[in-house]
Amino acid sequence: MANFSTQDGNNTSEMNNASTSTLLTSIFVFLSALNIFLSITASLGNALIIVALQKETSLHPPTTLLFRSLAVTDFFAGLVSQPLFAVSVMTRIIKMNYLNEGYIVTGFILCGISVLTSTSISVDRLLALLLGLRYRHVVTLRRTRAVIVCFFVTGISCGTMHFLNKNIAWIAVIIFGVISLITSIFSYTTIYVRLQQHQAQLKNHTYKGGIPLNLTRYKRTVSSIAWVQLALVGCYLPYFIMSILRLSITTNGKLIEVLYLAAVTQIYLNSSLNPILCCWKIREVRQAAKDTLRQAFRVSR
Repeated sequence: MANFSTQDGNNTSEMNNASTSTLLTSIFVFLSALNIFLSITASLGNALIIVALQKETSLHPPTTLLFRSLAVTDFFAGLVSQPLFAVSVMTRIIKMNYLNEGYIVTGFILCGISVLTSTSISVDRLLALLLGLRYRHVVTLRRTRAVIVCFFVTGISCGTMHFLNKNIAWIAVIIFGVISLITSIFSYTTIYVRLQQHQAQLKNHTYKGGIPLNLTRYKRTVSSIAWVQLALVGCYLPYFIMSILRLSITTNGKLIEVLYLAAVTQIYLNSSLNPILCCWKIREVRQAAKDTLRQAFRVSR
C-alpha cells in the first residue's frame, strides 16, 4: 500500500510539473508574440512622428528637438531592443537564455534616454512658464543638443556598466528612474501652482505680470506632455518594483520571472503609446502626421 501511495504521489507531482511547464510555455509564446507586434507598432509609429516633427514649425525648436529625440529612442527600442527581447523570451522555452545581454544593454541605453528625455520635456515646460520672454534666449538649440548628448552618454554608461557589474547597473537605473520621477512631479506641481496663482490674480484684478505667454496654447501643450509622462510612469513603475524585488530576493522563482518579463513588456509598450499620445494630444503633430500619411498614400498609388 505504501508503494502504491508513493507512486501516486510521484505521478501527481509529475502531472503538476507538466501542467506548470505547459502554462509557462504558453505565457512565453504570448509575451514573445505580443512584443513582436509592439515592436512593429513602435517602429512605424515613431517613424511617422519623426517625419511629422520635421514638418512641424509652430513648436519652439528646442521643444521639437526633445520630442524628436524621444521618438528616435522609441523607434530604435522597437526596431532593435524589443525584437531581441522577444527572441530571448522564446529561448526560455528550450532552457537556453540567448540574447539576454543584448536586450538588457540596449534597453538600458534606449529606455534610459527615453526616460531622461521625457523628464527634460517637463522641465522645458516649467522653464517656459518661469522665464517668460527670456525663455527663448535661455533654452536654445545649442544647449538642448548638449543636454541630449549628456543623456546619450548617461544611457550608454549604464548599458556598458552591465558588463562590468550588473548590480551596480541595476542600482544606477533605479536611481536615475527615481530622480526622473521626482523631477517630473516637481515640475508639474510647480506649473499647476503657478497657473492657479495666475488665475486667482486675474480674478482679483491683482495681476502684476510675470507670465507673458499664450496661456491657452501653453496649457494644451502641458496637458499633452503630462499624458506622455503619465503613460511613462504607468509603464515603467512595475519594472522598477520588479527590479527591486529581483535585487532583494536571492532565489527567483518562476512567478518572479514571469512578472519580470511582463514588466519589461510593459516598458516596451510605452514606445508604442508615445506616438499615439503625441498625435492625439498635440494638434500640430496630428495634422503633420495626417499630411505625411496622405503623401505616402499618394506615392504608393
